[in-house]
Amino acid sequence: LVAVVAFLCFAASRAPGACTALAVMEAAITALFFLLYLLRLDQRLSRLFWPLADVFNSVVAALFLLVVCLFAVIVKSNNGTLAGGVFGLVLLVLCVVDAVVVYRKISL
Repeated sequence: LVAVVAFLCFAASRAPGACTALAVMEAAITALFFLLYLLRLDQRLSRLFWPLADVFNSVVAALFLLVVCLFAVIVKSNNGTLAGGVFGLVLLVLCVVDAVVVYRKISL
């Protein structure tokens, strides 16, 4: 939900393509992982260790969000870009929390 809000802020402010593309990509990947776990497809597709893929996705997304959203907050060409950057930084924190929680579940 936070990724969709960040995308809407970036899209409304006509921010650079990297900002909007990153927000859309993260919303789509998060929705796909949500559906994967909701429909229990991770048990049917057992060749890939899905929790580790989720951790990897969260770490990579956090790194990209750090760069893009800090750039958006620093440049702040308008209020929409600033709001999208702030929501992106909130999403960054959520990605890090997700990676830590899932990694702890894996190691247990």
